[in-house]
Amino acid sequence: MSVVFLIIIGAAAGLIATRIMRIEADLLTTIAIGVAGALIGGLVLRALLAVMGMLAGLVGAILGAVVLILLWQKIQNK
Repeated sequence: MSVVFLIIIGAAAGLIATRIMRIEADLLTTIAIGVAGALIGGLVLRALLAVMGMLAGLVGAILGAVVLILLWQKIQNK
């Protein structure tokens, strides 16, 4: 991601965040808030996705094992 794109997204995010929180800030502070928020939010989202990814793998493994057990039981009953 280019620096210019990060500044544009940071400015938009900072503008929205300052309006939601009803904070009056100058342009540089708004951009700084947005860029810092994007960095923090990005790290948190990556951590959540990593945890959810591992959890999804566990759920998938359990479902796969259940299907194999069901198939094995069907074959054994024949």
